Amino acid sequence: MTSSDQSPSHNVFVYGSFQEPAVVKLILECVPIMVSAQLHGYHLYRLKGRLHPCISPSENGLVNGKILTGLTDSQLESLDMIEGTEYVRKTVEVVLTDTLEKKQVETIVWANKDDPNMYGEWDFEEWKRLHMEKFIEAATKFMEWKKNPDGRSREEFEKFVHDDPPAAA
Repeated sequence: MTSSDQSPSHNVFVYGSFQEPAVVKLILECVPIMVSAQLHGYHLYRLKGRLHPCISPSENGLVNGKILTGLTDSQLESLDMIEGTEYVRKTVEVVLTDTLEKKQVETIVWANKDDPNMYGEWDFEEWKRLHMEKFIEAATKFMEWKKNPDGRSREEFEKFVHDDPPAAA
C-alpha cells in the first residue's frame, strides 16, 4: 500500500462552477460521488468582473451546493490551487438535502469578507448558459499549466476567469 492509499479522504462542500460535473472531472481527473447539501449562515455572491462566485458569512444566508466525497490529498490540493490565495479552506457544517443529516465538511470561503467586489447573488443556471464554456476553457489552460508550468506564473491564467479580460495592447 502506498502512502497516498493511506491518506485520509476529504469531503468538500462546493458551490458555483464546481457543481458542474464537467468542471469537477477536469480539475480532479474523475467525478467523485456528489451529494446535494445546504450550507446555512453563508451567502453566494457574484464577484465583479469574474466568472466564478464566492461565499462569505451572512447571518441569514443559505447556499445550495454539492459535497464532493472521498477526495484524496492530491485532489484537495488541486482544488486549493485553482482557487488561489483569495480563498481559504474552512470546516463547516452542512445539511444533506435528501436526509437532513448534518455533516462536517470542508469548503472554500472568500478570504476578504468585506470585499467591495462581492455583490448580489450568483446564479448557477445563468453561469451554465453564459459562462461555462469560457470557464472550462480557462480551467483546461490552468490544468495544462499545472502539469507543465514552463516558467509561467499562476497569475497569467487568472485573466482567463475574468468576465471581460482587458484587450491586448
